Amino acid sequence: MQIHELIKGALARVYDDIDHLYQDLHRHPELPFEEVETSRKLAARLDAIGYEVTTGLGKTGVVGLLQNGEGPCVMLRGDMDALPIREQTGLDYASCRHGGEGPAVMHACGHDLHASCLTGAAAVLHALREHWRGTLMVVHQPAEEVFGGARAMLRDGLYERIARPDVILGQHNMPALAGMVGHIAGRAMAAATTLGVTIHGNGGHGSMPAQAVDPVVIAAHAVVRLQTIVSREVEPSEQVVVTVGKLQAGTQGNIIPHSAELEINVRCFSDALLQQVLDAIRRIIDAECLAGRSPKPAEYRVLSETITLDNDAATVERLRRAHGDYFGEPQLFEMGRLGGSEDFPYFGNAAAGGFEGGDIPYAYWFIGAATAESWAGTRGERVYDRMRQLPMPHSPYYAPDRQPALETGTAALVTGALEFLAAR
Repeated sequence: MQIHELIKGALARVYDDIDHLYQDLHRHPELPFEEVETSRKLAARLDAIGYEVTTGLGKTGVVGLLQNGEGPCVMLRGDMDALPIREQTGLDYASCRHGGEGPAVMHACGHDLHASCLTGAAAVLHALREHWRGTLMVVHQPAEEVFGGARAMLRDGLYERIARPDVILGQHNMPALAGMVGHIAGRAMAAATTLGVTIHGNGGHGSMPAQAVDPVVIAAHAVVRLQTIVSREVEPSEQVVVTVGKLQAGTQGNIIPHSAELEINVRCFSDALLQQVLDAIRRIIDAECLAGRSPKPAEYRVLSETITLDNDAATVERLRRAHGDYFGEPQLFEMGRLGGSEDFPYFGNAAAGGFEGGDIPYAYWFIGAATAESWAGTRGERVYDRMRQLPMPHSPYYAPDRQPALETGTAALVTGALEFLAAR
């Protein structure tokens, strides 16, 4: 098709710039809600391309708007924050934040790739604006890693101040072969909540436990009992994970501490089921505190939370056809459900996102980032099975195959957007 050749030509013309941007962002990662320089660089590029740019949405978010006649409003979203991880890739453009005065920081989840692809897509779609009508809304979101950026931008008036989209599109890199694109309709990524819990005791000398209330014993019983939620309270057909990732108490062996701290992570593919499990956690911990003579009720804090990513099936089907036409059917794969989580669905869920009107259809797909060499060393019938054998995002060794990942991610956003924008 002629439009495909135009896309390839425009992408070739902007590739060097987005490659330079990607390496720069990778060298200079910034933590959630601290993406000051990242935002500045992305805003400057959108402004230079010709977008109407708004900065500071949700603290460090950036939005570029391109109005190009009557037609639908399509929102393309990318994230841009990094993780407190010391990079071990050995890349010549590896993170320069190794620790020292602050934490080591790395783009271990590929958000630098997402931001670069989104900037590239903005440039290509601007170059091809004679071939489509409508409004393009490019959203560089902060703080995905702490599930805070999407709601922060929405609370700051993203849809009221900029535009309300008719469809929302996003993507994430994964260790499939670079050049491949994966799709999944329906419930694709898990809802997740991390709960902080303080269990109170009555500290004292280890030689006199009867005169104290030991919060370590209460916490230990609670940790074991929590594992019965999945095995005894959840239907076997459901996927639920309950993880006590933190249990801290005391300072030395002969001191019974005053309190114990837990952090509990829950993941599942249903927002209602997530609430059921959270209620069960509170019930069990409260009961163990009562049984252990805790002097006051446990305290609970929601440390992070997000809802299920539930892709609109009709939107996914249109994207799959558009991506198949451009990349070829052999480059597409069926993505399995991911236990990982995203705050992307808040942009489409009116009740959870806190915006007026009904829900907005959205779709989120996956682009491969693994090198051909590493992919050749995997085995399995499904792409999803082979993918799990390679370093995943959040690994200090995670390093996308730069050129094919950048080209695929940019083209996937462009072809996805053109599927929903009106043709001239």
